[in-house]
Amino acid sequence: MYKVVSVKATDDYKLIVTFDNGTAKEYDMKPKLNEWPFELLKNKAFFKAVKVDAGGYGVSWNSELDLGEYELWKNGKEIKLV
Repeated sequence: MYKVVSVKATDDYKLIVTFDNGTAKEYDMKPKLNEWPFELLKNKAFFKAVKVDAGGYGVSWNSELDLGEYELWKNGKEIKLV
């Protein structure tokens, strides 16, 4: 599986994730915002505090709230970065 090298949160609750093979994907978090524990991400400041996990195995907001690289790769939409 490809590792995450960077992540950026957008104003409309999407993550722009770049993987170590150069592919960029957009992952829409809106469908998850009503699920526990992701409802905490409705706070935009908290949502924008996303970071890449050590080793690139996913992204996280704190020690309990994260998404793995497989989920981001499988369900993200491939995009071209400008």
